[in-house]
Amino acid sequence: MQHLKAFEDALGAIHSEGRYRVFIDLHRHKGRFPKATARFEAGEREVTIWCSNDYLGMGQDDDVIKSMHEAIDSFGAGSGGTRNISGTTRFHVDLEQELADLHRKEAALLFTSGYVSNEATLSTLGKILPNLIIYSDALNHASMIEGIRRSGAEYRVFRHNDVDHLRALLELDDADRPKLIAFESVYSMDGDFGRMEEICDLAQEFNAITYLDEVHAVGMYGEQGAGVAEMLGLADRIDIMEGTLAKAYGVMGGYIASHSSVIDAIRSMASGFIFTTSTCPVMAAGALASIRKLRADEGRRLRAIHQDKAATLKQKFRDAGLPVMESPSHIVPLLVGDPERCKALSDTLLFDFGIYVQPINYPTVPRGTERLRFTPSPVHDEVMMDELVAAILAVWKQLGLDKAA
Repeated sequence: MQHLKAFEDALGAIHSEGRYRVFIDLHRHKGRFPKATARFEAGEREVTIWCSNDYLGMGQDDDVIKSMHEAIDSFGAGSGGTRNISGTTRFHVDLEQELADLHRKEAALLFTSGYVSNEATLSTLGKILPNLIIYSDALNHASMIEGIRRSGAEYRVFRHNDVDHLRALLELDDADRPKLIAFESVYSMDGDFGRMEEICDLAQEFNAITYLDEVHAVGMYGEQGAGVAEMLGLADRIDIMEGTLAKAYGVMGGYIASHSSVIDAIRSMASGFIFTTSTCPVMAAGALASIRKLRADEGRRLRAIHQDKAATLKQKFRDAGLPVMESPSHIVPLLVGDPERCKALSDTLLFDFGIYVQPINYPTVPRGTERLRFTPSPVHDEVMMDELVAAILAVWKQLGLDKAA
C-alpha cells in the first residue's frame, strides 16, 4: 500500500506519547453488573468495572430487557432503512413523543447516536440561519466542535464556564446577527456543571439561541430525570435540548428536543439524519422502557442512591490522600498528570487487581491533566470501594506518584 509509512509514523507518535489505546474485551453478565469477565490472550479473569457510562445499570434492567425481547420478537432486528424509507416504527414515534414530553418541548427527533445528533444538528443550524455566530464553551464535546466547524457559521470559543469572557465576545459582534450559545450541563471529564442560569441570562440579553448538551445528565438529574435544566428549573429557557440514550438510559441513540418548527427543519435538512438508517426498533423499545422507568419513583430512588455512592467514593479518595478532582456531579476524576504513568496505573489495576478503569489521556483532556475517571453506580458497594482505594494506593506508591497536598 502506498503511503503506509505515514500511518506507521502516526501510530509511532501516539505510542511514544503514551496515549495508544487498547480495547478491553469484556463479557458483561446480566444481573451481575458491575462484574464482568475480561478476555486476554493469556486467558480470562473477573473484573469490576469502574468506568461504565451505563451510570444506573439500566442496560441490565429486567424491564428494559423484557421490552427489547418483545420488540425483536414482534418487529425483527433491523429498522429496514432511513426514516424516510421504511425506517419508522411505532417505537420511534412513541419514543420521540416521550422525549418531547420529558423535556417539556413540542417535539423531538431521534438519531443513531449522541455524536450524530450534535454534529448533524449544529452543522444544519448554520445553513438555516444566515450569518449565524456560534459561541462554544472551550470544553464542549468533540461532536459539538465538529458540528460547529461543519456548519459554515462563524464561531467564537469562550473560556470554559467563563461567562465574563462570553459576554465580552457577544458585545463585540453585530447585535443584529443571529447568535447561538452551545454548552453542556455536565462536563464529563471534569464533572463540573455548566453555568446554565448565567448563560441563559446572557442569551436573553443578546437575543441568542441556547443549545444544551445534556448527555451526561439525562436520567441522572431532575425530578423525572430530564437533566440539570429540569433540576434547576431552567428547561423552558433552553431552546434546543440534546441528549443520549446510551448512558443513563442504558441503550443506544441520541436525540434533540425543541420547538416543532426547529425539529421539522432539522428532520428535513440534516444529512446526518436523512441519509442514516434509523435506530433499530429493539433499541427504541428499550430506551422507551428505560425513560418511563426513570421518570417514575424507581428513577428517583436510583438517582438518590447514585449520588450517595459518588459522594462516598470521593470522600474515600480524600481520606486516602488521593488527588480527586472536586466536582458537584456523579463523575469522580482522579488526577494523575502523566500519560505513561496513567496508563501504567490503569494496566496494573486491571491485570493485578481485577479493577477496570480506563486512562483518560490527550486529546480527550489537555496534556498534563491525564486522569482516571470513575463512575460508581448504585450497585458498587462499600467493599468494592475499599478494595479499589487499597489497590490504587499500592500502585500509586509503586509508580512514585504524588499524593494530594
